[in-house]
Amino acid sequence: MSAPDTDITKEERRHKPALMGIKGALAVVILMFVGWVGWTFVAADGPDGAATQVDGRTGEVAD
Repeated sequence: MSAPDTDITKEERRHKPALMGIKGALAVVILMFVGWVGWTFVAADGPDGAATQVDGRTGEVAD
């Protein structure tokens, strides 16, 4: 059951530090994820055999 007399503004004020902590932690995780994805793209090598062309119709290596 929920409390019958809830003061929304009072509850918002009381929970502000916890909500700010959650938002801060989420921001850190998002920044770390974006950094990880960026680092993965920068550090990746090109595809193997990129200089070799394959004919899509026959599957043989084209000159």
